[in-house]
Amino acid sequence: MLLLDDVQTYYGTSQALFGLSMEVGSGEVVTLLGRNGMGKTTTVRSIMGLTPPRAGTIRFDGAVISGLPAFRVAQAGLGLVPEGRQIFGNLTVRENLIATSRPGPWDLAAIHDMFPRLRERAGNMGNQLSGGEQQMLAIGRALMTNPRLVILDEATEGLAPIVRQEIWHCLARLKEAGQSILLIDKNIEPMLRLADRHYMIEKGRVVWSGTSPELTARPELRQRYLGV
Repeated sequence: MLLLDDVQTYYGTSQALFGLSMEVGSGEVVTLLGRNGMGKTTTVRSIMGLTPPRAGTIRFDGAVISGLPAFRVAQAGLGLVPEGRQIFGNLTVRENLIATSRPGPWDLAAIHDMFPRLRERAGNMGNQLSGGEQQMLAIGRALMTNPRLVILDEATEGLAPIVRQEIWHCLARLKEAGQSILLIDKNIEPMLRLADRHYMIEKGRVVWSGTSPELTARPELRQRYLGV
């Protein structure tokens, strides 16, 4: 479904990704792991057309999307839950959800079923929500575009444990429904239970990839590349 081949991305003259290659298959949950500053968000920005790569190729369903503007990448079927949520604070919850929506199975009723609190807070402004509610809204907004692949950058960062649990439950439901997901987060144990495969990156390069059982059996990798 999504294929990155030898991607090289720069910020000005500073290179951030050095020949990064990875893939996400249809219906898979794949994680991108690494310490802060190792290139995870740059990878997401490269995929979404926000910081286009200077070399290499990104394909989605066989079509080249590297070099396309961000709105065209989104139209191709990729939904993003960005780091920091970036909801529209001056819009209501309902307006946030429908602002970029596209027809499909994910409509307001489906989002409200997934996150009942968003129904309760439908008339509240985005900046009146708690951090957990904002993250639910960011996920709901991405799903309302009815994407074929959802990318979550720091899915549970800064959230209370009970809210994190709710987010992980949501992601498990999405996986059961066959939703393709690319996931970034620092909470490794829930990702080991949820994900099919993992990529570890360091200094803009993939240093290891494998399945959850393979990663569980290699604790030294977690210590070396994640510090956990």
